[in-house]
Amino acid sequence: MNTYKDYIKEIEERKGQGLNPKPIDGADLLSEIIAQIKDSTNPYREDSLNFFIYNTLPGTTSAASVKAKFLKEIILGESVVEEITPAFALEQLAHMKGGPSIEVLLDLALGDDVSIANEAAKVLKTQVFLYEADTERLIEAFKNGSEIAKDILESYAKAEFFTKLPEIDEEIEVVTFIAGVGDISTDLLSPGSDAHSRSDRELHGQCLFEHNKDMQKELLALKEKHPDKRVMLIAEKGTMGVGSSRMSGVNNVALWTGIPGSPYVPFINIAPVIAGTNGISPIFLTTVGVTGGIGIDLQNWVKQKDADGNTVFDADGEPVLEQTYSVETGTVLTINTKTKKLYSGDKELKDISTALTPQKMEFIKAGGSYAVVFGKKLQTIAAKILGIDVPQVYANSKEISIEGQGLTAVEKIFNKNAVGTTPGKTLHAGSDVRVEVNIVGSQDTTGLMTSQELEMMAATVISPIVDGAYQSGCHTASVWDNKSKANIPRLMKFMNDFGLITARDPKGEYHAMTDVIHKVLNDITVGDWDIIIGGDSHTRMSKGVAFGADSGTVALALATGEATMPIPESVKVTFKGDMKSYMDFRDVVHATQQQMLKQFGGENVFQGRIIEVHIGTLTADQAFTFTDWTAEMKAKASICISEDETLIESLEISRDRIQIMIDKGMDNATQVLKGLVDKANTRIQELKSGEKAALRPDANANYHAEVIIDLDEIAEPMIADPDVNNEDVSKRYTHDTIRPLSYYGGVKKVDLGFVGSCMVHKGDMKILAQILKNVEEQQGKVEFNAPLVVAPPTYNIVDELKAEGDWEVLQKYSGFEFDDSAPKGLARTKYENMLYLERPGCNLCMGNQEKAEPGDTVMATSTRLFQGRVVKDSGEKKGESLLSSTPVVVLSTILGRTPTMEEYETAVDGIVLTKFKPSQKELVI
Repeated sequence: MNTYKDYIKEIEERKGQGLNPKPIDGADLLSEIIAQIKDSTNPYREDSLNFFIYNTLPGTTSAASVKAKFLKEIILGESVVEEITPAFALEQLAHMKGGPSIEVLLDLALGDDVSIANEAAKVLKTQVFLYEADTERLIEAFKNGSEIAKDILESYAKAEFFTKLPEIDEEIEVVTFIAGVGDISTDLLSPGSDAHSRSDRELHGQCLFEHNKDMQKELLALKEKHPDKRVMLIAEKGTMGVGSSRMSGVNNVALWTGIPGSPYVPFINIAPVIAGTNGISPIFLTTVGVTGGIGIDLQNWVKQKDADGNTVFDADGEPVLEQTYSVETGTVLTINTKTKKLYSGDKELKDISTALTPQKMEFIKAGGSYAVVFGKKLQTIAAKILGIDVPQVYANSKEISIEGQGLTAVEKIFNKNAVGTTPGKTLHAGSDVRVEVNIVGSQDTTGLMTSQELEMMAATVISPIVDGAYQSGCHTASVWDNKSKANIPRLMKFMNDFGLITARDPKGEYHAMTDVIHKVLNDITVGDWDIIIGGDSHTRMSKGVAFGADSGTVALALATGEATMPIPESVKVTFKGDMKSYMDFRDVVHATQQQMLKQFGGENVFQGRIIEVHIGTLTADQAFTFTDWTAEMKAKASICISEDETLIESLEISRDRIQIMIDKGMDNATQVLKGLVDKANTRIQELKSGEKAALRPDANANYHAEVIIDLDEIAEPMIADPDVNNEDVSKRYTHDTIRPLSYYGGVKKVDLGFVGSCMVHKGDMKILAQILKNVEEQQGKVEFNAPLVVAPPTYNIVDELKAEGDWEVLQKYSGFEFDDSAPKGLARTKYENMLYLERPGCNLCMGNQEKAEPGDTVMATSTRLFQGRVVKDSGEKKGESLLSSTPVVVLSTILGRTPTMEEYETAVDGIVLTKFKPSQKELVI
């Protein structure tokens, strides 16, 4: 009884946190519980029944397997439990989603007892999470003349598991709750510092609104006042869900405002309603769809126009906004799913048809996108087995084909990878396309959720059509604390068994690789026509096209090898002019955003679209700095158009780094990494021989907009500023405030510097070393007036720096160097004025382990400047994270303040910061 007693002890501990018993996923504990249920005199029997029925996780967990077998015993009469009738046991199986429950249902449906078989078949007809082994059993029975197997297959072919679901309510009444003014980061909904608890949904739910108990109480009071309505969470004057896909954020919103997905599975709610004045961030909106939720672009604030129709600007040159309708907290609105309009009483406020497309309506009806994806697949399989055409049940995918119009780069990639589209039809932007996925990435703070999603969709092995998949350890790299020790090895074993290449070896045979996930994915992407899905918003490769995704979409890509989405519109970005010798490519990245906003009167034409950047001469390592930042530009993704020679060089770098992973012993039994090396060599040969040139858009492709970046205009380092004291709250923490170095007058105090994250590459580390040498030569010594934290993105970079002598330079000036044999067990709370050489990984950028001191001004190379991400506010001062190039960060820490232009130019004298020049070749066909 030790396992059960340990569980009871844990329950008591959770009570102290205001939590319910943790859902059961282990076979040993559930086996004890079943033994207690069978014992009519057991004092724990009643509690055991409740745990068994209402608190056991479904899918392929070991507990689910034990539960399914016991329910089978009850149905067959081999065990009798007064409280669980055979009919109720079948109902329980219906809510277990797949895996062992499907195996049991097939056993019963294909068994000898006709009465039981018919009842089991009724349940099977409602299920969609069937895999090859399950359908093979049906095929065999069908071929052997089984009428029940035929009946089940006919039901699947008609998609009755979908058609017989209840229809969506025509009217959904909602009551508004403004969660914040301005852009709302997913950190507000699921803080990075609480990443360790994401797989414990009830516990993680306590962190909503960054643990703001007053806001939580206000939300509960609103729900109590409007028990018959759904709460619509709103970003007023901003975009909802920027910065990350973060399934845990949607899970938290659903937990507080959604509806239970099943009465027998606790704390898994679905169907949240989320909105923003400026809509929902594209990757976050995908996550909302996973749960069958609704995401609405309110547009309740619009730019004010004068009598001539021109935008009115304020004294600061910002567009003046005026409210078209109010959504203040407590406003009751109606979503009409038939007219696809938003109403206040009888007054029509807004057409919301984009939130209620036929495909999204299917997600809502099915309780999420998974059921639709698997349902379509199952329907196709059943129709093929029966030898019939697939009946039209689901909404036709929108197919847009414009005669005479060429293709953008993303349109070409989607057409190449499309599945199930009309044969011979060329598709343009706006088409809904199911595509095969080449590369999938899972990161460690969302990976446990991905593993749960895989268990719940009953998947046990990676899809064979995926070229390669990687499970990272970068988000928990800097501090190997007890939470990481408890979670990460378990995650690595699950993913390794599933078929992924894992950063940590469950068998301990190769050195743990805590490399930043995006860098690894950028290396293992060896096709410029590839599609990549990754569990992080910065999954934005400089080869192929990559989409950041929630943990569930990652799970779906791993299990099926597919993803479904509309082909996005594209914005073409080209360059002219010449870079000044003292400018860094990071400055080009920031200037792109600044010049785009200026060219389009403050409108972000990148938002929700593909940025097709004609990078030309910059290798994938360096170009990644641009593609990575496109998440902050609110783009859906980006694609680099390269010269053939540049792409060859990029592929050779990737191939050689993959070979290093193989040499370290990281390849698996199916030799995934060797397959990627072979693929890289094939593509290199195609390019060298002229057989197949690098990806190019057509000269007559159509773009939403074209942006030309003038390099001559970039005269100073550019800094992305959170503008924490802007009187207009909606303009804080947006990434859109880009300022030149001279704005700070060389006097702004800097408390901490950070060189690291996915935005830097090997070149940045070499620049750092050279600046330190320059400063010592010019001033006689290097003295830090603020701490400088340095976290190389990958171990490969560290090894290459050691071989080239640069690591020795960094060691000379450092006061701390990471030691893998004794990793840190606690995050830093204080920093001294010195250089810290930290372990490769995300470090400060994530905010889930290391953090700056509250109220600090941080100068960083990273990507996030959201409130509380890297630094929290103190009682006296707002914390702020300014984002800039490596040279600016390093100088700021040496000086303890922002440098002047003269100080900056002196420090970088003689250093080649970038070799970027606009391509002189025609990068179209």
